[in-house]
Amino acid sequence: MRHCISVLGAGSWGTALALLIARNGVPTLLWSHRREHAEAMAAERRNAHYLPHATFPDTLSVTPDLAEAAATASGAVLVAVPSHAFRATLELCAPHLQPEAGLMWATKGLDRTRGCLLHETAREILGPDRALAVLSGPTFAAEVVAELPSAITVGASSEAFGAKIVSWLHNAYFRAYTTDDLIGAQLGGACKNVLAIAAGISDGLGFGANARAALITRGLAEMMRLSLALGARTETLMGLAGVGDLVLTATDNQSRNRRFGLGVGKGRPREEIHAEIGQEIEGILAARLIHELAGRKGVDMPITAQTYRVLYEGLPPEEAVRNLLLRDPKPEWDR
Repeated sequence: MRHCISVLGAGSWGTALALLIARNGVPTLLWSHRREHAEAMAAERRNAHYLPHATFPDTLSVTPDLAEAAATASGAVLVAVPSHAFRATLELCAPHLQPEAGLMWATKGLDRTRGCLLHETAREILGPDRALAVLSGPTFAAEVVAELPSAITVGASSEAFGAKIVSWLHNAYFRAYTTDDLIGAQLGGACKNVLAIAAGISDGLGFGANARAALITRGLAEMMRLSLALGARTETLMGLAGVGDLVLTATDNQSRNRRFGLGVGKGRPREEIHAEIGQEIEGILAARLIHELAGRKGVDMPITAQTYRVLYEGLPPEEAVRNLLLRDPKPEWDR
C-alpha cells in the first residue's frame, strides 16, 4: 500500500508528528524499530508507552519494516530518530526510497560520526538532488497531540518542497512557517538542548530567575555566533527555531534536557536521572559535538564549554558557574 508520508521513529515526537499529519487527512505510515512496539501500536491503535491518550486515526498505519516504510512513501519520509541513529537510519532506507520522495527530519542534533549538520549527512547519503527539509521549533509532543496552539519552522531546500510540507502540517491549531535557512534551523535546534541542560543545572543549584534569564540570553548570543559563522541568518535564530525553541526547552519541565540539568544541579546520580526520564537526552551528545565544532570554527561559546566540562570532565557545576562569572568583563555585543 502506498502512503504519502512515512515517519521513521515512534518516540513521542515522531508519533505526535505522525498523528498531526494523519489527522490532516494525509495517509501516513509510522515505523518503530522494535517489532513488539509496532505490533502493540497496531493492535491498540495508540502509542501506549509515549502518548497513551491519543487514539490513531484510520489514516495512520504502523510497521516494523523500515524498507516498507521507505518504499511506500510517495510524498516524503520524515525522520524522527535520535541524532546518534540518523546516519544509520538513512543508510538503511536509502536503497528503498522513491525517486520523487523528499526527506524531512525532526531530529535535533549533529551527525555523531562526523560532527556535521544533518543536511550534510543527507546529501552525502542521498545525493545532491533529493528535496530536503528540517522541522524545528518550540513544540512539545504532548501539547501538539492535545491540539493546543503550536508553531514550527520548516527549513526547506526549495520553496516548492516547503509549501508541500506546510500543506501536510498546517491546520487550525498548528501553524507552519517556511525558510530556506537550513543551517540556522538546524543549529538552533541542536544548541538549545545544550543550553536547556545549562539552565536546568542553574535552577537545580538554586540560582534563581535572574541567573536563568541571563543564561538564556547569553546562550542565545553564543548560538548566534556559531550559526552566523556557518552561514545562517540572524532572523532564523531570532525566530521559532532559535529563541522560540530555546525559551521553551530552558524554562519548562516538559523538556527532557532541562530536567536532566535540574538533576545534575541537585547532585543526583546521572543513571537515576536517565532512568526517570526514560527517553533520549539529545543535549548530552550535542554538548560534545557543538563544543568540538565551535573549536574547529574558532567560535567562543563559554556556556557550552562549561556545560561540556560538567558532562564530560567531571567539573562540579558550582565551579562551572564560577568560571562563567569570573570571565573578563566585555561589551555585551563584542563578538
